[in-house]
Amino acid sequence: MQGHEPHKKGNRISVIILGGQDGLVSVLGLLLGLSAATRSTRIVIVGGLSTIIAETLSMAAVAYTSKMADHDHYAAERAREVQEVKDLPDVERQEIVDIYKAKGFSGRLLRDIVDHITSDHELWVNTMMREELDLMPVVKKDVYSYSFNVGISTLCGALLPLVPYFFLEVHTALIASLILSVLVLAAVGVYKAKLALGNTVKSAIQMVIIGMGAAIAGYLIGLLFKV
Repeated sequence: MQGHEPHKKGNRISVIILGGQDGLVSVLGLLLGLSAATRSTRIVIVGGLSTIIAETLSMAAVAYTSKMADHDHYAAERAREVQEVKDLPDVERQEIVDIYKAKGFSGRLLRDIVDHITSDHELWVNTMMREELDLMPVVKKDVYSYSFNVGISTLCGALLPLVPYFFLEVHTALIASLILSVLVLAAVGVYKAKLALGNTVKSAIQMVIIGMGAAIAGYLIGLLFKV
């Protein structure tokens, strides 16, 4: 179980980055668009909060449905594998032989491995799921945790660019929101690079360019409908 902890931690971090970045960029684009179209702080805040709620719920819902689809797919494939082990034991046993032969095992050791796996029906099916189909079980508790993490990270990321609008007039808040967002995106880029042992400067610049590109598109659309 301990061997899976770094993998789970890495997945959790990637989920937080994904949700936070999506929320920040989406809402920043909207805020810039609204800021270009109106001088009313109230309108910008209402529009921002509405989008944040919708974005958070949408991301959490998509995360839930996608993970549940994985859960249901695994359950269906496992049921099929259970039936095949029951109906075609010789064929399934040969598949175990082929799998471990491909891993470099042979002779008596290979036979012992195959005998051990096929002597336990549960172990046999689980081995086929992992080694033949490359599928891992999706626990419902993890589905809920994944959806919650995506929703919360999206909410936190989306709220960041809106904060200045509660304290500043629209034009000043726009500049402050941009600066704050650039700093956060750059920091996320640096963090991602450190996790992957990549170039921190390059990663930071990439994150800022991607985020600002989407946000500027929103600003240009706002200019078209300026009132």
